[in-house]
Amino acid sequence: MGCILPAILLVSATSASAQPTTAPAWELRDGGRWQRVEEPTAPPIQDETLDHIEEMIKAKQGVPAKKIAVAWLKLNKDSPARDRGIYLLGQANSLIGDRIMAFYNFDEVLDKYPGSRYYYPALERQFDIADQYLKGYKRKFLGIPMIAARSEATEMLYRIQQRAPGSPIAEKALLRAADYYYSESDFDIAADTYAAYIRSYPRSPLIPRVRLRQAFSALAQFRGIQFDATPVLDARQQLLDLAAAYPVIADEENIPAIIHRIDSALAKKLFDTADFYRRTHKPAASAYHYRLLIKTYPDSPEAKAAEAKLAKLPADTQRPADLPTTQPASPTSRESR
Repeated sequence: MGCILPAILLVSATSASAQPTTAPAWELRDGGRWQRVEEPTAPPIQDETLDHIEEMIKAKQGVPAKKIAVAWLKLNKDSPARDRGIYLLGQANSLIGDRIMAFYNFDEVLDKYPGSRYYYPALERQFDIADQYLKGYKRKFLGIPMIAARSEATEMLYRIQQRAPGSPIAEKALLRAADYYYSESDFDIAADTYAAYIRSYPRSPLIPRVRLRQAFSALAQFRGIQFDATPVLDARQQLLDLAAAYPVIADEENIPAIIHRIDSALAKKLFDTADFYRRTHKPAASAYHYRLLIKTYPDSPEAKAAEAKLAKLPADTQRPADLPTTQPASPTSRESR
């Protein structure tokens, strides 16, 4: 399996109609609490062998539990308790360290028994497996844990969302993926995934933290004043919106100071752009950017320096020009110069 983020974002925005009609469904009600709409109707099936397997799993006896589960499944292909047998096999495989196989065992429960009482527990176990791989658990080769499976884990999280869109486990899976990309400094993907979470779960109590991470992800993509300023402008607006909506968080995270540093970087970028045009003998463009800097960031040190530079430009560039009345769009990037 490979990492397929676009699919993660797509699934997060789909409706519950994408899930099996008999699968458990969830709705966000009563002040942001998830409630199950449809409960599995199948009663529990008693089976002494399966009860024994379950006791062995509780006792951490994974290898013998797996052997008995495999034998039981071979002899009970049409048993009404087969969903439980497959689920227990998945638990046994997970216990002995074969978590990829365990994931597929749980997948079989989800595929073949959408009305099973083990449907949601299987999704929970799949999330646990993905989370363990993202935390560094390795697949075994020749009996030795040595192969990372983080790309597989991100696809596992995508599959969980696909199985139960709109459920709390799908919400948790999407946020786990976003946090993973953030921790790995994949900030462009993290920003997109946090944005997908905000669109999909706007009433989540975690929204303030998610919006903060989204802004920091955008800010982290700014590589310096000589490069495209779009990410830092996006971060600035997101932080302003966050501060207006959640003033307590703004104080805790010292957001005004962050915005001040952003403005300082943008002022430096405008001065650098204006100076580039001056040095390349484009005085009109240089004058425009100096004036824009003076108007937008009048209290910055760069504004004072811009006034001195502007006064030395040719007389025909001294007349005022129309300037933006709001925060400027991304200043010209020098990436391709």
